[in-house]
Amino acid sequence: MTDCTLDMSPVDWILEHPETQAVFDSLEIDCSCGGRSVSYLCRLKDIDERRALELLSAAIQSGARH
Repeated sequence: MTDCTLDMSPVDWILEHPETQAVFDSLEIDCSCGGRSVSYLCRLKDIDERRALELLSAAIQSGARH
């Protein structure tokens, strides 16, 4: 799993785990969000936060296997 949380901004996630950029792109979450949290951005776009976290975690786990 990851030490990143939904209270962090997408930029924080990407800095820690660059492989998450593709997830943010697929969810159409703008990473130039002014420091807003992933949680806030998910609610704004009506994206299930648990699903977003699952996708982000899967990307990190997949990246760790390479």
